[in-house]
Amino acid sequence: MRIDEKLTEYVVEQVVRLVKTPSLAGHTDQAISYVEQELTRSGIKNRRTGRGALLATLEGREPGPHRALTAHVDTLGAMVKEVSSDGSLVFTPVGGYALGTVEGEYVTIEPGSGKPLRGTILFDEPSAHVSKKINDTKREFDNMRIRLDSEVHNEKDVARLGIAVGDYVHFDPRCEVTETGFVKTRHLDDKAGVACLLGSLKALADSGTRPRLTTHFLFSTSEEVGFGASAGIPNEVTELVAVDMGAVGKGQESDEYSVCICAKDSTGPFDYALRQRLVKLCRSKKIPFKVDIYPFYGSDAAVAVRAGLDAVTGLIGPGINASHNLERTHRKALAATVRLILAYVMGEK
Repeated sequence: MRIDEKLTEYVVEQVVRLVKTPSLAGHTDQAISYVEQELTRSGIKNRRTGRGALLATLEGREPGPHRALTAHVDTLGAMVKEVSSDGSLVFTPVGGYALGTVEGEYVTIEPGSGKPLRGTILFDEPSAHVSKKINDTKREFDNMRIRLDSEVHNEKDVARLGIAVGDYVHFDPRCEVTETGFVKTRHLDDKAGVACLLGSLKALADSGTRPRLTTHFLFSTSEEVGFGASAGIPNEVTELVAVDMGAVGKGQESDEYSVCICAKDSTGPFDYALRQRLVKLCRSKKIPFKVDIYPFYGSDAAVAVRAGLDAVTGLIGPGINASHNLERTHRKALAATVRLILAYVMGEK
């Protein structure tokens, strides 16, 4: 199936819209509703699972074992842990990230009651003209705070704004699409994967094409906290491919212009026969690809297997630079990922 510039532009547009839709783990309904609307617009039947994920199913042309692909809408963020005596907020992470990647970031605090409020994540002694600690102190959650952009002097002032322990804190995505084809923003993990699934489903729907075998598409909601695809995948599935980021960095094969096929992550090797089939599809379709190993990586594929899914698994995704940081990919990687998804869905058993 041919992937034209119009479809690539659709995928890029979906990335932009998705990263601007807040969806921390545990609070993903807005993003799931958006994906639901896109699928419905394309005429694709879908349903919510008990855990709030979204499952779309395309009937196959032939009988046989089912396949599944999954991507997750949940992202990194924070939650209010404590209100300090000076009115600043102590926060706890949602998902895993280094504090240096969020220091200085603008955030939106979503109170349980009242309107959203703005703030900034800072070291608790952030002024270079006042404190010498700013250069030498290791950043830890005990010495990081959210400075509210409201006049507050104490806990009571903060309480009057409606802010309380447990309120969600959303990082600004800082999304930008460059003239040179890069998409740079927070939360490409895994909104880029979600966008690639949406693009693939749109291509199938617009062309009236059915996959060879019945294929399920799961949009999970809690991968960043370790149990995204633990439920929701039908028992008939015997092969699962997670669509998540390819991690670009020193010592890695992955780049920002290719679809990345993971041979092994922190949980161990992926199924060899499935990996070889994915590589063969890339070669036969002339899809730019890289095979790589990610030593500090886990995905919904491993989560599903740990939860009891009796299936072989694989992992693919667009190459993304600076994972869990200010991430960046290229439209070439997005297009390559969609091409591989479609080749896989339409291809051999």
